[in-house]
Amino acid sequence: MMYDYIIIGGGIVGVSTAWQVQQRYPDKKVLLVEKEDEFAFHQTGHNSGVIHAGVYYEPGSLKAKFCREGEQATVNFCQQHNIPFEQCGKLLVATNALELERMQALYSRCVHNDIEVQLLDQQELKQHEPNISGLGAILVKSTGIVDYQLVTIKMAEEFKALGGEFKLNTKVTDLVEHDGYVSIQTNQGIYQSRYLITCSGLMADRTVKMLGIKTNFKIIPFRGEYYRLPPDKNTIVKHLIYPIPDPELPFLGVHLTRMIDGSVTVGPNAVLGFKREGYGKINISIRDIADMVTFVGFWKVLRQNLKSGITEFKNSIFKRGYLALVQKYCPQIQLTDLQSYPAGIRAQAVMDDGSLVHDFLFANSKRTINVCNAPSPAATSAIPIGHYILTKIEEQFN
Repeated sequence: MMYDYIIIGGGIVGVSTAWQVQQRYPDKKVLLVEKEDEFAFHQTGHNSGVIHAGVYYEPGSLKAKFCREGEQATVNFCQQHNIPFEQCGKLLVATNALELERMQALYSRCVHNDIEVQLLDQQELKQHEPNISGLGAILVKSTGIVDYQLVTIKMAEEFKALGGEFKLNTKVTDLVEHDGYVSIQTNQGIYQSRYLITCSGLMADRTVKMLGIKTNFKIIPFRGEYYRLPPDKNTIVKHLIYPIPDPELPFLGVHLTRMIDGSVTVGPNAVLGFKREGYGKINISIRDIADMVTFVGFWKVLRQNLKSGITEFKNSIFKRGYLALVQKYCPQIQLTDLQSYPAGIRAQAVMDDGSLVHDFLFANSKRTINVCNAPSPAATSAIPIGHYILTKIEEQFN
C-alpha cells in the first residue's frame, strides 16, 4: 500500500503531528510508526510532567513561541478529554545576591515573552511556601503538571478515530528517498509513502543519515537523574520549586516537582550518558559511545563544559552533593529522603563547532521533513510543533 504520509516516532511530538495531519487531510492515508510496543516510551515518558510557561527562552525563538502557545493548547486538550492536570504554579527562588540579580534579568525576559509573572520578596516567598528559604522569587501561576504519556495515548486514540493507522513494534532499519515516494524499510516489512515526517528524538541524527541528508550535528545523550521524596514529604511544597538558573550553563538545575500522582520528585541533574536509551544506573552502548568520541563537536562541548560536567558527575556518584543543591532552598530535606526514581534521557543536538542547539532544528529534503532537535519544553509544545510541521507540509509538499 502507498501511504500519503508516514510519521516516524511515537513520542508526543510524532503522535501530535500524525493526529494533526490526519485532521487537516481526512481523505489521506496516514501511518504512524513506532519501534516500541507502547507510545511515549522514551523522552515523553521519562520527563517531569511539567506544563511549562516559557520563562527561560530567547524572545522571538521558536522555543518561546511554541511554549507560550503550547501551554494553553495542552490545558485545552486535557480539559476536552478529561485528562487530570493541575496549574499549581512555579516559584523560581533566588538564594543569594547573584541569583537576585539574575532573577531580575529573568523577570525582564518573562515580560518580553508576554508571560504573567509576579516578583516576591523574602517575606512574600515565605507566605507562599513556608518550607522554602530564599531572598526572593518569581511566581509563575500558569505553570502546571500532567502525565504526558496519558496525553500522548489520547492523541493516538484521536488519530485512529479519524482514520489514521499506527504500527507499534516496528523499527525503521533503512530509508530511501525516490523521485516520487519514500521507501521505509522496517523489521515488519517495507512501506512506501509519498511524504515522510520523522520525529525520532534520540535517534534523529541517525534517521537523517539514513536519508543521506548532510548535517553538521549529532545527538549527545544527557541523563537526568531524579529522586523521589517519601510520602510523608508530599505536602512539603505547594508549587514547583526551581532555582534561578546560571545563564552560562545549559540546564536548569535541580528542582522540586509536584507530580500529578501526588508525589514529589527532586531533580534532574545533567550527566553525560553512555547509552542513548539507557535509563538504569549502569548503561553502556559501544555504538553510542563510538558515535560520540568520533564526533569533533563532542570534544569541543566537553572542553567548554568540563567544570560543570565534573561537578554533575560527582554529584551523581555522591548523593550528598546532590542533596546540597536542594538544601540551598529547602533545608528540611535530608539524605534519607532521596529515594530512587527512574532517570530520563535528554536528546541534545550538538553542532560540530561544539555549540549546543537550544532551539528547534529541522532538516528537510524534497519529500521529507525531519525534526532534528526538539528540546525541552517539547512535550508542552507538541501541539504547536505539529501545527508548525503542517505549515511546512503545505509550503514544501503542496
